[in-house]
Order: sequence, then C-alpha cells, then structure tokens
Amino acid sequence: MTCANDILDEIMRHKAQEVAGRLGRVPMTALRRRVAAADPPRGFVEALRSRMSAGQPAVIAEAKKASPSRGIIRERYDPEDIARSYARGGATCLSVLTDRAYFQGEDVHLQSARRACSLPVLRKDFTLDPYQVFEARALGADCVLLIVAALDDDRLAALFGAAVELGMDALVEVHDAAELERALSLPCPLIGVNNRNLRTFETRLETTLELLDRMPADRTVVTESGIRTPEDVAMMRRHGVNAFLVGETFMAAVDPGDKLRELFYGETVGAAHRITGAT
Repeated sequence: MTCANDILDEIMRHKAQEVAGRLGRVPMTALRRRVAAADPPRGFVEALRSRMSAGQPAVIAEAKKASPSRGIIRERYDPEDIARSYARGGATCLSVLTDRAYFQGEDVHLQSARRACSLPVLRKDFTLDPYQVFEARALGADCVLLIVAALDDDRLAALFGAAVELGMDALVEVHDAAELERALSLPCPLIGVNNRNLRTFETRLETTLELLDRMPADRTVVTESGIRTPEDVAMMRRHGVNAFLVGETFMAAVDPGDKLRELFYGETVGAAHRITGAT
C-alpha cells in the first residue's frame, strides 16, 4: 500500500509542474492585474471569531467531489447549489477544493460557490508557490491552506507573507507537535489540526485534543477530519474547540446543509429545502 506521505509528495511534485505551466500561460504581471480587479476579501478569520464569540460553533463547510482515498464522494456535484445549501444550514465559511488531478476540483468551482452566497471562502489546494496565493486572490478566495508537512520553513513563511500582503487569511495545517511548533513561528491566527494521520490514513479526534496544551490562547484552533456525529462535536466543544472543518460527512448526505444543521444544531430540515444537485 502506498503511504499517504508518498501520496502527498506525489501531489506536490505534480503541483509544481502544474504551477510552472500556469505561470507560462498567465505571467505574474497579468495575475497582479486580476488581483487588483478582484472583490475585496471577506474576512475569513473574522467570520469564525464572530460566530464563536456568540457562543456558537463556527463551521467551515467543504465542497469536495472526490479524494485519493475515497474516490468519487459526490456524483452530481454543483458547487453553487452546495454553497447555497451550506449558507442555509448555518455554515460560517466555505472550503472549496480546486485541485483537478487528485480531487476533481476546478478553479471555477470556487468562483461559483463564492458568487452563490456571502460566506468567506477558503481555496483548498496544495499551495507551494506565492504565485498560487495571488491566483487564489484573483479567483476570489479569502483564505488559503498552507500544509506544514508539505513545506519547509522558508517557503511556509513566504506563502504566509504573500497572503498577508493581499489581505487574505491563511489556515496553517498541522498533524503533530513538531509541525505545530513550526507553525507557531508564524504570526498566524488560524491553526488547523488535521486528525487524519498522513502515514496510515487513521483518523483520531484525539489528535486535536493532544495538541491543545501546546496552543497559545491567541490562536484559533480548527479541528479537521473525522467529525461525524453530534457526540464528536460535543466532545470538541467541551475541550474549548469551537471551529470545525467538515467535508465528507456533508458531501455524502442528500442535502449537505441539512446535514450541517443536524450535526451542529440538532435540527432536521424537510425535504422541500433539499438541493437539486443531491445524490
């Protein structure tokens, strides 16, 4: 079996080639013009903190068609309808996969989702070059994902600096204590803890809990992967974790927004509100 680290390395090698091709088609000077014409960022971290300050869970709801480990998750995939469903269901922010080769995403998926609602949007991709940060902003993204496991310290700092330059937020993702220590060298307010082990694919919600004692009080923790039941949500909230990134649990449901409301608010919405793109 190919380990997930090998998959991550493969993805990053493919992404480097992809970025080189994109740079050849759209040089940085042209990309900067697109950034200048883009709508201003909506404030990703601000939205999360505002929701949490009201005593509510802050949910980053993810639109994702497929993954390397699961294959196709949602056959009939309409990011615009999904975004509207999430907004109705009480999401605080969106996350939209744009990687084509491994997740069947497209840049247009992010643009469609952002147009469909007023929520801030994370571009969920494998960011390794500042060019991609500018590209994300040109597409309308309000936040970018930075995976510590895939980046050295210099590159991590450069990417975070590019996001700050553009007025964007960054979700800096870690998987263990060593990665968290590296992430904390940046003045990033948002730390994502991915509960999925990169080596074994095992998902343990305890991964988030085990890192909490190392987390400074001024950082907002987002728990990622493995949130499937109201009991999972309640356990995290008992430990002071109130921001969540959830994707597959929602994508496997008939209506993602209904599932969000059920999971986080204990409510069930009638079939009349189900989206047209449901499986």
